Amino acid sequence: MSGIRTNAAAELLGVSPNTLRSWERRFGYPTPRRTAGGHRQYDLSELEALRRALLETHNISSAIQVARQRGEGPGSPVRLLEAFDRFDDAMADRFMEESLALRSVERSVEELLLASIELADEREGREAEYEAACRWATGWLHAARRVAPPATRSEGILLFDSTEVLGLEGLHVQALELALRRAGFRVLLLSVGLAQERVPRAMRALDPAAMVLCGSGATLDVVGRLVYGIRQLGSSAPLFEYRGSMPVTGNHNIPSLGASPTEATERLKAMLDRPVAHPALAPQQGTPALRRAHG
Repeated sequence: MSGIRTNAAAELLGVSPNTLRSWERRFGYPTPRRTAGGHRQYDLSELEALRRALLETHNISSAIQVARQRGEGPGSPVRLLEAFDRFDDAMADRFMEESLALRSVERSVEELLLASIELADEREGREAEYEAACRWATGWLHAARRVAPPATRSEGILLFDSTEVLGLEGLHVQALELALRRAGFRVLLLSVGLAQERVPRAMRALDPAAMVLCGSGATLDVVGRLVYGIRQLGSSAPLFEYRGSMPVTGNHNIPSLGASPTEATERLKAMLDRPVAHPALAPQQGTPALRRAHG
């Protein structure tokens, strides 16, 4: 990461170089590196975290405690949230680039992008900021998908998206698609509400090894018709759900892939890499719509 020397760091914090060095001795924060010539080199992320905390607390010991607890380094969701609150796309892009210098794409998406959107979703009175954040995140994920490497596996994964509005769940679906593509799978993302007669050509083109229901907007009847139509086409690909997308209260026997893109991708890889055959997974027997789908 970029670093600056003592005089510039002190100026950024609005204190003297002696004060900055005294904080280092007393609190051990911010913690500079030493160059080959013995000069202090302060990390910009630590300085920025401390600067913001000082503005809030006006007390150095409290500010250092706040900065450490937040962990406002290159991978901090709080920093990305700040960019959203400023409606500053360039700042958001820069924070993601900083994270990518330290983390993989998958970790940056989960630990920074999705985590910051989750923080934005929890606040009241910030609807404009939340919508702008979701639109920026959508654009970022689409751009990352365009530069994903070509498929290296023969298996196709068919994702059925049931999200109806712009928001966190829709971004999780896009993040899952990106993670699967980067894992080498052939991936097709379609709306769960497509008419049955529109699906056969896509099924024949992809020949999916697995299907995943995503999002939180599907109804039981829609899922039942979807499964019925796919089975009528002769596909035995197992059906999974992602992040509790099955519109059923209580138990059902559609396996879950978990709550994060990485977890879902790893579970699919483990399932498809097993040397044994996997029969189609029948929906819950006691659910009328799904029972009809398998009738």
